[in-house]
Amino acid sequence: MNKAYRITFLFILLFILTTYTPSGLSVFPKNENFFLKIQYIKIKNNNLIDKDKIIKKLSHIYNKNIFFIKQDDIARPLKEIDFLKKIEVKKKYPNSLIIKIYETKPVAILFKNKNKFILDNSSNLIKFNESISKNDFPRVFGNGAEKDFIIFFKQLEKNIFPIKMINNYYYFQIGRWDIELLNKKIIKFPSNKIESAIKKSVELLKREDFKDYNIIDLRIHGKIIVE
Repeated sequence: MNKAYRITFLFILLFILTTYTPSGLSVFPKNENFFLKIQYIKIKNNNLIDKDKIIKKLSHIYNKNIFFIKQDDIARPLKEIDFLKKIEVKKKYPNSLIIKIYETKPVAILFKNKNKFILDNSSNLIKFNESISKNDFPRVFGNGAEKDFIIFFKQLEKNIFPIKMINNYYYFQIGRWDIELLNKKIIKFPSNKIESAIKKSVELLKREDFKDYNIIDLRIHGKIIVE
């Protein structure tokens, strides 16, 4: 039997298996065929997101043929789930899907129009949830802060600023930030040349002769004002 005949034979066999069930041997209801239809969905790697919420969103794909399910068929219904960054889908034949979840990370609690939101590291504003917010996240204040916060936050991370020491962020609409540390020390940053100011602040926080100052003002480039 040459290669072409073998392929044809396997195709016909697969067609028969997926469309015909001998009535005398079937344990399923008559006229139903469960071979290669999705029966199980396993969720992996989720921490913040409730797996039952994901399963509920995917109820429409149960009993669909596993061959014809695409990643977008799964990703599309999940787009509105908070903290979901992306997914990876693996098909486990004959009838299972394994979905690996990648989540965004909550980084702060933002106050806006007298309401509280969780701000994640993808700049998403998420409705405040006490169960998510039980950790002591820093607070963010200031009109429009959500637009610039992640840029500033990533600049701090990039320059090895001790993020865990920050208690509050204060945003000013001219485009600059003040931060208050857990020890009540305040650092005032400029609206431009922010990278050099952050590097300078990291250096000053390590110096013994600056530990007694409550305010470090770096708003004027090349100058350090302390109180």
